[in-house]
Amino acid sequence: MPELPEAETIGRALEKVLCGRKICAVEVFTPAMRSALTPLEHAGLPGRRIVSVRRRGRYLTAALDDNRGLLMHFGMSGVVRVESGDVPRRKHEHVFIHLDDGNIFRFECTRRFSLLEVHELTATGFPAVLDQLGVEPLSGDFTGEYLANAFSRRKIPVKVALMDNAIVCGIGNIYATEALFVAGIDPRRAAGEVSAAECRRIVAEAVRILQEAIICGGTTISDFKSVDGSEGKFVQKLQIYGKRGEVCPRCGEIIDSCQLGGRTSAFCPGCQK
Repeated sequence: MPELPEAETIGRALEKVLCGRKICAVEVFTPAMRSALTPLEHAGLPGRRIVSVRRRGRYLTAALDDNRGLLMHFGMSGVVRVESGDVPRRKHEHVFIHLDDGNIFRFECTRRFSLLEVHELTATGFPAVLDQLGVEPLSGDFTGEYLANAFSRRKIPVKVALMDNAIVCGIGNIYATEALFVAGIDPRRAAGEVSAAECRRIVAEAVRILQEAIICGGTTISDFKSVDGSEGKFVQKLQIYGKRGEVCPRCGEIIDSCQLGGRTSAFCPGCQK
């Protein structure tokens, strides 16, 4: 967490409050999260203006007016806020970026698995470190034909392949679980054994579910909160994720689970084949 819908929700909120703002000062209170934070204080950010906020997979990039950008990833517990400087610093807020309107961009992460770095941007508008990511699932490149080719001859479970960011970026445990359930595909099946027709079904359901989750502001299971502190409402629409032992809403069988790729994977033995 967060996955693509949560990153998109945060990105849209930040776009509204950060674009056009000039950075006045940077304060770092913690040496590192996933990577060192102290370089932010020496990156020449004061005086730079934020021109856009864009998402790639689960990453956000706040582009600056000097062809650099602030690269963000929210790990398991990352929360960002844009608030008045009058609000006291919270215990796990590790970075403050002071803006010219008197507000502060604040990065909080209890577990310190998040990322905030400055990078040069390529012609894509993103840092080069994101070049290895696969297709965007909400782009026209994510098709059944593409997925069938990517899955071809792979022996790993289809769910693990669907969560592989080198194939398609941003689909994590929650949305892979939901998409495979609605598509009627057993997550344990070898990816290379999934037919082209089934791949088209997976793509269609994954795209639909991701779009619906974005409308709902993402999914809050434990830590996720958007910029304004709101929680994701898609949790109310989950059909199978986290529901082991409950009755399948489609066929009435008891939902089971297994471990795939180090993650607990709920599935219905009755209607996922």
